[in-house]
Amino acid sequence: MKTYLLFADHDLPETPQPPWNAEAIVQDIELTSLVTAMAAGDRFLAEVASRVLLEPLTSIDEIRYRQEVLLDCQRQEAVARELYDLAVEAITRERKVYGWMSDRNPAAILQRAIEVLEIFVSLLRTLRQIAEEHQGDFDSAGFARFFQMTLHELDDAYFAEIDRHLRRLRFRNGVLISAGLDHGGKVTSLVLRRPQQDKQSFSDRLGALTHPAPSFRIADRDEAGANALTEMRGRGLNLVADALARSTEHILSFFAMMRTELGFYLGCLNAQHTLENKGHPFAFPDPAPAGQYAFRSDALYDVSLAFVSDDPVTGNDVRADGKPLIMVTGANRGGKSTFLRSVGLAQLMMQAGMFVAADSLSLSVTSGLFTHFKREEDDSMTSGKFDEELVRMRDVALHLKPGGIMLFNESFAATNEREGSEIGRQVIHALLDNDIRVIFVTHQYDLAHSFTGSADAYYLRAERERTFKLIEGEPLPTSYGDDLYQRIFGKDPHTVAAQPAS
Repeated sequence: MKTYLLFADHDLPETPQPPWNAEAIVQDIELTSLVTAMAAGDRFLAEVASRVLLEPLTSIDEIRYRQEVLLDCQRQEAVARELYDLAVEAITRERKVYGWMSDRNPAAILQRAIEVLEIFVSLLRTLRQIAEEHQGDFDSAGFARFFQMTLHELDDAYFAEIDRHLRRLRFRNGVLISAGLDHGGKVTSLVLRRPQQDKQSFSDRLGALTHPAPSFRIADRDEAGANALTEMRGRGLNLVADALARSTEHILSFFAMMRTELGFYLGCLNAQHTLENKGHPFAFPDPAPAGQYAFRSDALYDVSLAFVSDDPVTGNDVRADGKPLIMVTGANRGGKSTFLRSVGLAQLMMQAGMFVAADSLSLSVTSGLFTHFKREEDDSMTSGKFDEELVRMRDVALHLKPGGIMLFNESFAATNEREGSEIGRQVIHALLDNDIRVIFVTHQYDLAHSFTGSADAYYLRAERERTFKLIEGEPLPTSYGDDLYQRIFGKDPHTVAAQPAS
């Protein structure tokens, strides 16, 4: 049994496969706030959300597949949560089944497996009932397949066979085992046998009284004989105990995958409700092929900031279709870094099959998200800050591949502007030549201005008035030093300079 709710042709792989730069991505675009909102206090949901977000899809068909499943969950949230709770109940109740010494005792293994299977059968019946009642309420290919599989696999014949096996495995009439003796007189070839008839007829019972089968009885104090009989019984039960334990593990793995894959969608619903309560918009994005360099948004905002702030969050309109380079300049604290994070978060959310924090968004899928943000000074560094920037850039370059997206935030600013701008230009040209989209936030006018007039470049600028909204516009030859002086010293530098010396 498969769930096929995250992928059309397979389940989520058991082993996580995070990108090599997962830690940097989480730190730079502040992914933790999104994961926390999706988890809503549930550690398991946090793990699922973090994993799925950091293993982005690259197929547009797969992205749309998840979007359709999530739409179903939005429309039928109560049913989706009921299915998730059912999976959680199966896992929780299985863990509570007593299993002391069951790893060494075949009879104990068998008894535990029977108890677990009885629990699972009850929950599988509930699952089939949900499928029968709500199959027609879901439209996505993912849920359609899930419910069809449930009704096909969990039919009346399946439950009848399970019930039949469970009755036999209780061995109410004892255990029938055949055995032989080797040349040394030791027991060999122990085989568990199925009784010829589950219920004996009257004539059979009468015949057993008049012509009893050969038998013997272990004396009450014959401890060695009792242990030998127990050992033979265990050896006879071993194969069936192992087979039944494997069957319960198979059903358990189904419930575990069902919990994991539905858990991602429930995390999406948790984040959605938080945005709704705060009055923030969201929409399903339109994914485009990587080579198109699509990027068109209305009111794209930083979703992580929206989760942690009670103030309104400003969104940005972008019209950068076909532009592999986006240069962002302008005033300090004007919303440039916030915009960069909003792009990174939207990229991961879209390629996870989620909605995004915008009124609308069309964005190309990427082969990988890479970041190079400025870091705070670290006293433990053995080299300078600029050297550390170059080392990180080298590590990124070793993993880049065509179709990726690279986010720079004030990179190469730890040296003088002439040297930093030249390094930045060479890096940008190298990335563009290898079909990698670049979004670069910088205060270096020389670097930003050098791409003006290029058909590949699109410019955004933070306004001096601190509206936190970016506008289309080429860089201005100013660093707003007056603003910085007033913010730090609380005085107008021109007024101070005009005062006569005392």
